[in-house]
Amino acid sequence: MFRNAKNVGYYMIGKGSLAQLDEILAKRREAVKGPAVFFFDHFFTNSDLPKRLPIKAEDITVFVDTTDEPTTQSVDTYTAQVKAILAGKSPCAMLAFGGGSTMDTCKCVGNLLTNAGCAADYQGWELVKHPAPYKIAVPTLSGTGSETSRTGIVCNEEKNIKLGMNSDFTMFDQVLLDPDLTKTVPRNQFFYTGIDTYMHCFESITGSYRNSVVDALSEKAIDLCKRIFLSSDMMSDENRELLMIASFLGGMAAGFVGTVHPISAGLSMVLHMHHGLANCYALSVQEDIYPNEYRDFMTMMERQKIDLPSGICAHLTPAQFDQLYDASIVHEKPLSNRLGENYREIFTRENVIGRFKRM
Repeated sequence: MFRNAKNVGYYMIGKGSLAQLDEILAKRREAVKGPAVFFFDHFFTNSDLPKRLPIKAEDITVFVDTTDEPTTQSVDTYTAQVKAILAGKSPCAMLAFGGGSTMDTCKCVGNLLTNAGCAADYQGWELVKHPAPYKIAVPTLSGTGSETSRTGIVCNEEKNIKLGMNSDFTMFDQVLLDPDLTKTVPRNQFFYTGIDTYMHCFESITGSYRNSVVDALSEKAIDLCKRIFLSSDMMSDENRELLMIASFLGGMAAGFVGTVHPISAGLSMVLHMHHGLANCYALSVQEDIYPNEYRDFMTMMERQKIDLPSGICAHLTPAQFDQLYDASIVHEKPLSNRLGENYREIFTRENVIGRFKRM
């Protein structure tokens, strides 16, 4: 089968490029007379960033609580909040300032502004039927690739599954990458988030569901990640810009991942662990599946002096271990991508729970 693939329409990158946002947004205000909707990570609640932006009195500002990852319930709540203020108007643009959680929230709310129902109705592939409003991503963290991916990841706590709204309509229309915005990111968080690019790219090129474009994008992003995380300082001015590029490429390359992301999803669902950190724990117990990548990852952590405390599952109950297994094994496509159709014979309940107990 052939697939007609879509990528982000416009992008701008470079130190100080945030200053161009006014010009970018002005074109949207001319095209659609409604207000702009700004989504910010709650980290920026008391920062000067919103004051530096072309926000008008009629615009809508939403601070997204990123303490936990987006859930179907939180997306529905933000959608209702925005709809109430819009009062039937169409926004000229929706803008996201933050990491993957904020960008995914913006993307998912956008889908629900033009498609009836709730977030849970659109978890899966090609379920979104109508285009969302114009969306602009301004990442303040690098690594998730949400700025260029066609999915918005949401945790469904009722079904104990982490799954995205995977659709061309979910994608951002414009991306603005300014490495100055990542200067204040805490060092551990910079690594945990940034390493996501490395992980979903090596999972893509070591799986069976591949194509030459995904391979090329993944290989370049992996090369950049190695250059960054094996350097003496991953947060130098040069490396912060390179990581933005790696994340941008990695998001476009994100197709089917492998066994790291399903285990990570289990940690997110049961322990409410953020995605990047959960990925680190997931790879830390998969040296048998990804030996070379595991070795490089451990070297990267040592080089950058990153902490990964052990014992996170030491006091869990049997019921919680069962929930971890169920929330991991449900991801059929990624698991079969790496392990084949008989993945359940390899990732048995005992095998998977044993990995969690080693964390």
